[in-house]
Amino acid sequence: MSSEKDFSPLTPNIVRALNDKLYEKRKVAALEIEKLVREFVAQNNSTQIRHVIQILASEFALSQHPHSRKGGLIGLAACSIALGKDSGLYLKELIEPVLTCFNDADSRLRYYACEALYNIVKVARGAVLPHFNLLFDGLSKLAADPDPNVKSGSELLDRLLKDIVTESNKFDLVAFVPLLRERIYSNNQYARQFIISWIHVLESVPDINLLDYLPEILDGLFQILGDNSKEIRRTCEVVLAEFLKEIKKTPSSVKFAEMANILVIHCQVADETKLTNDLIQLTAMTWMREFIQHAGRVMLPYSSGILTAVLPCLSYDDRKKNTKEAASACNHSLMKLVTPEDDDDEDEEKGGSIGTPSREDSQLKTEADSSDMLNTSQESVGFSNISFFTPASTDRPQVTLDLDGIVQVLDRHLHDSSTGMMTRIAVLKWVYHLYIKTPRKMFRHTDSLFPMLLKTLSDESDEVILKDLEVLAEIASSPAGQSDQSDSCDNSDGKLELQVPENIKPGQSPSASSKASDTSPSTPSMNSYFYKFMINLLKRFSLERKLLEVRGAFIIRQLCLLLHAENIFHSMADILLREEDLKFASTMVQTLNTILLTSTELFQLRNQLKDLRTQESCALFCCLYRSWCHNPVATVSLCFLTQNYKHAYELIQKFGDLEVTVDFLMEVDKLVQLIESPIFTYLRLQLLDVENNPYLIKALYGLLMLLPQSQAFQLLSHRLRCVPNPELMRTVDESKYMESKQQVVSRRASHTQMDYQELLLHFDLVQSKHLEIRHQRSGRASDFSDRKFM
Repeated sequence: MSSEKDFSPLTPNIVRALNDKLYEKRKVAALEIEKLVREFVAQNNSTQIRHVIQILASEFALSQHPHSRKGGLIGLAACSIALGKDSGLYLKELIEPVLTCFNDADSRLRYYACEALYNIVKVARGAVLPHFNLLFDGLSKLAADPDPNVKSGSELLDRLLKDIVTESNKFDLVAFVPLLRERIYSNNQYARQFIISWIHVLESVPDINLLDYLPEILDGLFQILGDNSKEIRRTCEVVLAEFLKEIKKTPSSVKFAEMANILVIHCQVADETKLTNDLIQLTAMTWMREFIQHAGRVMLPYSSGILTAVLPCLSYDDRKKNTKEAASACNHSLMKLVTPEDDDDEDEEKGGSIGTPSREDSQLKTEADSSDMLNTSQESVGFSNISFFTPASTDRPQVTLDLDGIVQVLDRHLHDSSTGMMTRIAVLKWVYHLYIKTPRKMFRHTDSLFPMLLKTLSDESDEVILKDLEVLAEIASSPAGQSDQSDSCDNSDGKLELQVPENIKPGQSPSASSKASDTSPSTPSMNSYFYKFMINLLKRFSLERKLLEVRGAFIIRQLCLLLHAENIFHSMADILLREEDLKFASTMVQTLNTILLTSTELFQLRNQLKDLRTQESCALFCCLYRSWCHNPVATVSLCFLTQNYKHAYELIQKFGDLEVTVDFLMEVDKLVQLIESPIFTYLRLQLLDVENNPYLIKALYGLLMLLPQSQAFQLLSHRLRCVPNPELMRTVDESKYMESKQQVVSRRASHTQMDYQELLLHFDLVQSKHLEIRHQRSGRASDFSDRKFM
């Protein structure tokens, strides 16, 4: 440094000592500067004070010579000590050159800079707060310094600065948050430790409300939570726990909406191999659970994003049990937020109703509330007592349910073959819940959901199929589906549509076709989707024979529980009557007949058919009979069930004209087994009344003659040998008994004026078609074998 420069009021000795390479000499110079500045303070000579600081900064601290820089730093610290409480007036000039030295390549010089700033801050204390951002920026760099001495010095300065901030009530949080938001994304471990420690301190200061600015830093906090350092993760967990505690304490002041999407992002694991991601996901899911519970309907607009994050977690195994439980709580709480009010159109709310009777609305709401028990019954008991933060009705925020987004997410999960079983169940529960709570709006999506719901019936899980059937049953029976223009549902998936010819086939009576047309649009308790559902269900059974074999009976029995069994059988029989694939029709009739005769769910329907006392039961018998004609043995069993023994005998007489195959004989064998079952107890008891049931005995003997001498033959033969001699069964009051018997028969006949001759003709017609089709098949097979031989 040139000695010609004028450094006054610094003496040449001070200047020479400041440039010396020995620390002791620089320290002596610093003491001289302190003494000099004290004199200026006593004289109130601010001009000279600024001049001294300016010389120390520009000529020394910012010099090219390293020893000069060291001298400048110790000199500036001496000035600050001399100024005492007045140092606040010169802090900008004192701090800036010191902070510049933080970037010096020499680690010793960075250490001296840290030491100098420590002394400046120690003297100024609260007066440094207006320059906090500068200090924080400099310290954040030193926190990641490779030199341990520098790092140690920066930690001392850091603690001092934290003490000052904690003591003061003048901290400018607004000015600090942008810097914090920027630095929080640092990937350096030490910088992260520095940042998270400061957030922890600021959060603990009562006068500093960092919660208002949480949306600015929440994403960064979750990034830090994924750090490899256990200590940093632990500190971050503590900070997040403190924030969450404060959120639960004062939910009314929390900006839930601004943080919802941040949580949605972190609830989704990007890399499952990284263990820290599990912690991020669990923490985010826990936050999401609390947000939904405390923010209430404010979270509804973000439902689609929340479900995107939550639904996959429901299929986690025990390794992520906590995350799964938190996700389940989120899912359940979010579902609770959807209410019948969400079914109201915005234009209706503003401009009045559009032709919707209030009585119908109240009916929908009542039904929705009662049906909601289906969802809650399968949920964990622990979630049933969740309380929700509900704003006062006068201040209730106007939130809109993102129904389109939710349905899109649910549909995507149903289409995804990798979706876990519990997730699929949850998706179907959501669809069901939305049809209960918002039926009018949901029916706008039915055409897009319907094909996938049908496809889900092929799922491997019984639980999934049960929930899927609940959804389909709700679609088919909801009053909201009556007025909906749902014609497009038939054409939503051409592969699943069963073509029903409009014209009447030759030989089909007009009464049958008119009855079909009466029942096809909707039955009293069903809507226009019911018949479409039945058509498409049978088509799926036709395309997937394995589904019919493995799950067909299960599906139909469950539908009989969820919907009216009579409607199920009536509609299926009506559709099968016009089915062009006769082999499928025969198989389907056999399946339906077995269900009708054996299922406990159909006890009431069997009783209704057994007596045929009403016009409705007679109409149902005729409808079933016409379709049952696709399977001769099933037709006979239907006659046995309805006690039409004479007609059963007449049908068996016609069996001699049919092609008797092994499959046919096996069906007869099964019918004999059924006759011995509890279902036909009344039939076996009627064998005691030989005189009044001759055709029953003849029909049973007819079956016996059809069978080869097998186990079934022996069984039926033993039964018929037990039929008593009519002479032995006569009693003294026989005449009175005959009178009462005649009354019962006449009473039944008054309701059952059916044309049995026409039914027999229909049976002949259907069986001739079956024979024709079999001959066509065998003809094609022989042609193929001939070609193969040639």
